[in-house]
Amino acid sequence: MDITEIWIDRKDFRKTKIVNGQSAPLTDGDVLVRIDKFALTSNNVGYALSGDFIGYWGYYPTGEDGWGKLTVWGMAEVVDSHSPEIKVGERLYGFFPMSSHVALKPGNISEAGFTDVAAHRKDLPDLYNKYQRTAGGPTYLLALEDERCLLFPLFMTAFVLADYLNDNKYFDAQQILIGSVSSKTGFALAHFLANDTAFKGKVIGLTSASNAGFVERLGSCDQVVVYGEEKTSIANVPSVFVDMSGDGPLKKLLHEYLTDNMHKSVSVGGTHWDAERVTDELPGSQPEFFFTPAHIAKRDADWGAGVLFERANQAGADLGEIVKNDIEVEVIKGAEAAQQIWLDMLDNKVTANRGIMVSI
Repeated sequence: MDITEIWIDRKDFRKTKIVNGQSAPLTDGDVLVRIDKFALTSNNVGYALSGDFIGYWGYYPTGEDGWGKLTVWGMAEVVDSHSPEIKVGERLYGFFPMSSHVALKPGNISEAGFTDVAAHRKDLPDLYNKYQRTAGGPTYLLALEDERCLLFPLFMTAFVLADYLNDNKYFDAQQILIGSVSSKTGFALAHFLANDTAFKGKVIGLTSASNAGFVERLGSCDQVVVYGEEKTSIANVPSVFVDMSGDGPLKKLLHEYLTDNMHKSVSVGGTHWDAERVTDELPGSQPEFFFTPAHIAKRDADWGAGVLFERANQAGADLGEIVKNDIEVEVIKGAEAAQQIWLDMLDNKVTANRGIMVSI
C-alpha cells in the first residue's frame, strides 16, 4: 500500500521532507492502520524538543540518521490485520506519526484497547504505547473525536500536573504562575487549579498581549500578566512557576525576581521553542522537568492502576465541553499543507483559539 510520511530534521525543525513509499509486509499479529486525522498543537513542538531526552523520536524510527517522525495524537482505522483479535474496520485512538498509514503490533489486547509490543518500543514510556479501540470506550467519546485529539492529551498532562501540585501541598505557595497560559495545557492547568478547593492561592497566567483576551474570556486565572510586565504585576510572595513556554530569559527573570520565594519551578512545554535556554544555576528552587508518566505511576501505586487516567479522561471531557466553542477547529488536508501548518506552528502564527486537525 502507498504510504506518505512527513519527516523532520531533528536538529532543524523547520527542515522537513515528504517521503513516499510502500508499506512493508505484515508479520503475524501486525495490523496496518490508515491515520484519518491527527491534531497539531504546541504540544507537538514540545515532543520534538524533548524527542531525544524522553524518547519520542524512538516510537517511529526512520532508519535514517538525523531525521525523525513527529509523534501526534490521532484517529485511525484498521485497513489490514494479521491479528485474529483486531478486525479490519476497527477505529483506534492513540499516538501516531505524521503519516498516512502505519503498522502496529498489538499485544495485551482487551475490549478497550491494546499495547504496541514492537521490540524497539519496550524501553520507551509505556503510556504512549497504548491504543484505545473506540468501540470499547465510553459512548460519550464517540462524538468528540476532534476534541479527543486536540485537547485530551494536553488536558491529561494538565490534570496530572494539578494533582502533582496538590499531592505536594502546592509547595506552600501563595501563587502559581503559568507561563504560556494560552497554550491548551496552560489554560487547562489554570482551570483545574481554579476549581481545586484545596488551593487557596492565586492562579496567575503569563501570556502575550495578543492572547490575553482569549485567556481572560476563559476566566480561570485570578490575574493575567502580559510578558514584560512581570516585575510590576506579580507579587514577590511564595510561588510555583509552571513553565509551558521553555523561554529561558523569562525563567531567569522570574527566578531572579522571586529568589527564595520561588518554591518550585517546573518545566513542562516549549511553546517558545526557539527561545534561549538557561543552563546556569538560578536563585530559588532549581527548575525540574515534569515527566507525566512518573506521576501517573505514583498514583497507580497509590490508588490502583488506571484510576488517575480515568479521572483525567473524565475531567478532560468536561473541560472540552466548556471550551469547545472557544476553539475553532480547522481541517488541513495533504502533505504539503501539513508541512506549512507545522512551520506556522513553529513561527507562532497559530493563535490560541485555533484547533488544527491534519489529514495526510
